Amino acid sequence: MSDKLNIVVMLGGPSAEREVSLRSGAGVVKALRSLGHTVVEMDPKTADWILPAETEVVCLAPLHGTYGEDGTVQRQLEKLGAIYTGCDSEASRIAFDKVLTKQKCIEACVPTAKFVVVNSENAPLPKDLRLPLVVKPVRQGSSVGLQFVERAEDWQKALAEALKFDSEVLVEEKIIGRETTIGILDGEALPIVEVRPKAGSYDYRNKYTAGNTEYFCPADFDLTTTKKIQAAALGAFHAIGGRDCARVDVMVRPNGEPIVLEVNTLPGMTETSLLPKAAAAAGLSYEELCQRMIDMALEREAVSA
Repeated sequence: MSDKLNIVVMLGGPSAEREVSLRSGAGVVKALRSLGHTVVEMDPKTADWILPAETEVVCLAPLHGTYGEDGTVQRQLEKLGAIYTGCDSEASRIAFDKVLTKQKCIEACVPTAKFVVVNSENAPLPKDLRLPLVVKPVRQGSSVGLQFVERAEDWQKALAEALKFDSEVLVEEKIIGRETTIGILDGEALPIVEVRPKAGSYDYRNKYTAGNTEYFCPADFDLTTTKKIQAAALGAFHAIGGRDCARVDVMVRPNGEPIVLEVNTLPGMTETSLLPKAAAAAGLSYEELCQRMIDMALEREAVSA
């Protein structure tokens, strides 16, 4: 589809990822305008927004974090009967909740790390998990609140920090291996991106500071391991009921075994983001990626009409 459209791009919003969302949004808006579309930017800081009457499709790609990724805005758009990009409200709700995602993966026999859920700063170190541990808010994105527990004495501080961002935290065994992410576009796994921070872990700062992390795409895995990693990512995507596109974070053990960490239904679209890198490795420019997201939404509507 190449018709010139009236598109609303939602960006910003009320979440902890607002600044990243604004950066993502600027890129998406520029790309869609360069393709000749009429683009209106909408920042849903409050829930009383109104779509322009001429809106043909809503692009949610840049609306990261709570409200954008947890299914809230999708439910509002569904009530309006609006066409929008990306996963539907239910898949978004599941994916944004790391525990629900892991439960869906377990049901679908998709490999994921051993975990427990904690909701109190006074909780003892879990006896069933071996150090080192990863502690993260159940419902946040972009590594917000992510903590690592290498020693038992780090536990209480890490727990308290993560609980600042949600009433529940996910505690899981830290997977030692190579860190990868797999973009999913139109039901297919894109080339694998390997993530290597130059120092420390792939936390919020290293994720969004240009030059702090090295990326390798396509990642240097043999064909068999590549297919296993991509299959695990697709398995997680289908397990949460995903559609159109997403990004799945997967750790790869030294023996090549993939372990799914989480599914991101509205992955970053900034200059350092990983879905655009994977799409580029598959031969899609940033502009073509944005257009493909719009096309998938319109094609879905055409089929259901």
